[in-house]
Amino acid sequence: MDHFADGKYSRIDILKRLLRTIVCMIAFSLVKFLLQAVVLFQYAYLLVAGKSSAPLRRFGQRLSLYTFELLKYVTLNDNKKPFPFSDLPEGPNKNETPNHIDFS
Repeated sequence: MDHFADGKYSRIDILKRLLRTIVCMIAFSLVKFLLQAVVLFQYAYLLVAGKSSAPLRRFGQRLSLYTFELLKYVTLNDNKKPFPFSDLPEGPNKNETPNHIDFS
């Protein structure tokens, strides 16, 4: 069955994507809350320990990548289905996370 015959999308395919989009928007709301908690905890840790938590920074990076995937999908800018329909994005390479944080 041709899903894109004569320049038109099938209504069934549109509804399937809409349902996945609704699930992604719910996931986005949850991830937004989780990212806020990560930010607040990271700053609390930074104030107490005087340094940032590397595992928390990596987790925040993965959440940021996931958020970006969600937003690209729901705005119809990407066809790759985000988690929970596929795997979570991999964490950053060691080169992507700065060793020094600038507070100026």
